[in-house]
Amino acid sequence: MKKILVLGPGCPKCEQLKNDAEAAAKELGIAYEIEKIGDISKMLSFGVMTTPALVVDGEVKVVGKVPSMAELKKMLA
Repeated sequence: MKKILVLGPGCPKCEQLKNDAEAAAKELGIAYEIEKIGDISKMLSFGVMTTPALVVDGEVKVVGKVPSMAELKKMLA
């Protein structure tokens, strides 16, 4: 099961990244768990200073932007 974390305070781009990551995971048909993290200290523990950020299975995949659906699928596959 993929563990997907979206790091961000709740801005529109953060919400878009969460929704897009969930849609990509569903399209790929993978088992996943998604969590939104808004706690700044937890974000910093990943070395993230700019949001939104996407973490997949503990690895930071993207910071500071919302990737395309194709990019998200590559990150999750």
